[in-house]
Amino acid sequence: MRRPAPGWVTVAGLVTAASLLLSACASEDPAETPEEPTSAEPAASDPEPPSEEPAPEGPVPQEEPAEPEPEPEPLDPLQGLEVEVVAEGFSQPLEVAVTPEDDRLFVAERGGLVRAVSPDGAILDEPFLDVRAVVQTGSIEQGLLGFAFHPAFPDDRRVFAYYSVPGNDNHLVSFEVLSDGSAIDPTTATVLLEIDKHPERVRHNGGKLLFGPDGMLWVSVGDGAQASVNGQDPETLLGTILRLDVDAGEPYAIPTDNPFVAGGGAPEVYHYGLRNPWRFTIDPVDGLLYIADVGQETIEEINIVPLTDAGSNFGWPILEGTRAFYGGEPEGPLTDPVRELTHDDGHCSITGGVVYRGTAIPELDGHYIHADWCRGLAETFRYADGEISDVVDRTEELELRQPSSFGTDHDGEILIVDWGASALLRVVPIR
Repeated sequence: MRRPAPGWVTVAGLVTAASLLLSACASEDPAETPEEPTSAEPAASDPEPPSEEPAPEGPVPQEEPAEPEPEPEPLDPLQGLEVEVVAEGFSQPLEVAVTPEDDRLFVAERGGLVRAVSPDGAILDEPFLDVRAVVQTGSIEQGLLGFAFHPAFPDDRRVFAYYSVPGNDNHLVSFEVLSDGSAIDPTTATVLLEIDKHPERVRHNGGKLLFGPDGMLWVSVGDGAQASVNGQDPETLLGTILRLDVDAGEPYAIPTDNPFVAGGGAPEVYHYGLRNPWRFTIDPVDGLLYIADVGQETIEEINIVPLTDAGSNFGWPILEGTRAFYGGEPEGPLTDPVRELTHDDGHCSITGGVVYRGTAIPELDGHYIHADWCRGLAETFRYADGEISDVVDRTEELELRQPSSFGTDHDGEILIVDWGASALLRVVPIR
């Protein structure tokens, strides 16, 4: 059927329209027709006439879709690892610390100084902290051993240090940073904890300070003496990992979920049965605590436990690693190490490291790195589901001299404090 041409009206259409008009007029009742207003103004009940805005000229611009993020360039295959020098010229460096609000790195020296390192690797002339006047350094295992910023820094301007004092005891001390961030105000020193030792015992002091994802301050403490039985006595602070709430109480509070809050051990103690847990780390991604414990005669050990497994007894001195050592029977179950390194293989003093969570070496994600202070031996491995895998000897790649500590920079890349090289190093990939 053909349609009528535009602009023309059919006869049928005219007839229909006329019929509709006559019907409408016949049904209208004049009595119900409202009177028209006499004024030119619209009645109060009439709606306001719609405002007529000119239609936009031309096509309405459309929002352009956001460009997708460019895909990262694929990395070349990883050939190995090496180290680059970040800064050098330290005197017996033992620890490195960072804060996200500052682009400097901070290196603690055993003698009692914390030195700030600028982004270009220069060691600043003025020390960030100077406690040389109060630090005991008679033994190679004494001195300024640990250093950490409060996790809320700079809103909370406190920093924490762990060092040996005359009489061979160890002190945990808090300080405050000056408002300009240039240095620590020594007059703000507050001793939070005194760890008493036998006056003739100078070794096995531990000294690592680390804030966990729980906001608590974790502290490692050595057993205080050769073949000491302190490790099996949770009533003492020696041979332990401590866990403190430095944001409550005076001078600190005991976390309510510490294992000995109700008795049976010192309330500060979280784990015990350790000889000299010189360095430990926490991986918040997997929620694991890695403790490297320096051995006595034949075995260095690495213990890994979930953060929530409070009250673990790692067996020293009943056991060295998994080998019977001092004798005796534990009062409860012992937690075995996940990795043992023997002195027959050249190990003699393990330096605990960190779990890698940076971006430059994605192949290393979730892997733990550690080393040995005596010969620079180094290794990485992955721990998952209670099993160790991907063990790789990194000794020849990294060429360390006397690694005393590990850390991470602002990007999560691995830092190594090398006592023997008097340097701060960064692990980088070879591709």
